[in-house]
Amino acid sequence: MRLKLVPAETNWDFFKYTKYTLWGSIGAMVLSILLLLVVGLNFGIDFQGGTVIRTQSKEAVDIGEYRDSVSGLGLGDISITEVFDPTFDEDQNVALVRIKVQSGDEAVTKETLELVQESLREVDPDMQFPLIESVGPKVSGELIQKAVLAVLAAIFSVLVYIWFRFEWQFSLGAVAALVHDVILTLGIFSIFQIKFDLAIIAALLTIVGYSLNDTVVVFDRVRENLRKFKKKKLLDVMNLSINGTLSRTVMTSVTTLLALITLIIFGGDVIRGFVFAMTWGVIVGTYSSVFIAGFVLVKLGVKRDWSKTEDVEATQFKSKNR
Repeated sequence: MRLKLVPAETNWDFFKYTKYTLWGSIGAMVLSILLLLVVGLNFGIDFQGGTVIRTQSKEAVDIGEYRDSVSGLGLGDISITEVFDPTFDEDQNVALVRIKVQSGDEAVTKETLELVQESLREVDPDMQFPLIESVGPKVSGELIQKAVLAVLAAIFSVLVYIWFRFEWQFSLGAVAALVHDVILTLGIFSIFQIKFDLAIIAALLTIVGYSLNDTVVVFDRVRENLRKFKKKKLLDVMNLSINGTLSRTVMTSVTTLLALITLIIFGGDVIRGFVFAMTWGVIVGTYSSVFIAGFVLVKLGVKRDWSKTEDVEATQFKSKNR
């Protein structure tokens, strides 16, 4: 007996509650933008500049003692956080010591790092330092610019690809869904203040690709059904197409989520931010492929028959005529 997450035949009206899904999405996007402006993102060393020292000790982490031990070094505000991971052994206590970028274009010097390590070993002489990362402010500024350009380039490439693959109405629907996904992902990172670094940029680009894949599958079915049902209203064609691809969409999303949830549990803290972004992206990307991209396409209207090139204006099916 085959596993079926959705019935073989469905006839659900995905646009019955459009006013709720649309305004809910708009509200979430506005809230996300406000959070980004007011709260901001918790930039990692990649984007902020500075040094991160990962400590590992058999003794329990005492953040107060750690901070007292390095407070006299004159390094400014130092952030110390304990790392929790179910894969750690009982005697494996890990913390991250973040030192903001120092004056000038250089990060913390080698001599300063040695002083920090010596100070921390006063708390635990057997403390180890398995990871040290340093990034200067000039490099971090360049990384921010390149990260923004990478995301914008990916979205623009999607716009051009969908335009040539389908029609401009499809491309605007796909891009609206991608912008929705990216903004909501940034918003959720701002709410929970999860560290935002280069790995999250990689996750955002992956989310763009995943969401686009879902959208293209639906759009392919829409174009096929538009040729098949020339008299059917576009809204009905859209619902028919989404129902026809629903089983594939749900199965793909669920299997992907199973792998991601496993990584969240057992993957360790190093990749947890990336995996969280991917998990959220799969959920919101699946939603936007149906309720955002589909809604934009219905509102813009599309050409009914791709086999004819003449009198394009007469073949447009506008939403106001439905």
